[in-house]
Amino acid sequence: MKFFVDTAEIDAIAELHALGMVDGVTTNPSLIKKSGRDILEVTKEICDLVDGPVSAEVTATDADQMIAEGRKLAEIAENIAVKVPLTWDGLKACKVLTDEGKMVNVTLCFSANQALLAAKAGATFISPFIGRLDDIALDGMELIEDIRVVYDNYGFTTEILAASIRSVNHVLDCARIGADVMTAPPAVIKAMVNHPLTDKGLDAFLADIKAANIKIL
Repeated sequence: MKFFVDTAEIDAIAELHALGMVDGVTTNPSLIKKSGRDILEVTKEICDLVDGPVSAEVTATDADQMIAEGRKLAEIAENIAVKVPLTWDGLKACKVLTDEGKMVNVTLCFSANQALLAAKAGATFISPFIGRLDDIALDGMELIEDIRVVYDNYGFTTEILAASIRSVNHVLDCARIGADVMTAPPAVIKAMVNHPLTDKGLDAFLADIKAANIKIL
């Protein structure tokens, strides 16, 4: 499973990238706002840092304007994936931009029917939102499973990009189901290293090292 990091913070991306933990980046208007940076400027910096897809979201809601904005964003770098919302206009924009050879990430997906439409429109990525479904007492993982089955049934090449990841358990469940990609905040990715038995074992080793006065250098 590919790891995308969901942030517009350059330092956080660089830290994870240095460890080989970044296969791509996803941004959105909220993350750009949080960074306090100009959207074109920060997106270009991210694209220069990572080789994989960098999702940059349009701000328009009508198809023609989304297409125009998508073309502008795609000029930033070859690894831009234009992010459009899963609306009828968004699907129209997806089809046009895909036919032009651009990567498109269709976002805000909450049903397998929506995901099927996005695949038919040629989306490079479909972004089902797990955490937001969980927030309204639905099972976000069931959506990932449904999309996986539908795509595999018909050989769609659209990649399932599991989004709205809130916990390390979300990451593991997505990997089990077979999501192609997951995108998560840096804190969630870094939290995957944590386990109480690792901490306990390390404490015991350190105590023995101290008691035995073991030195390597």
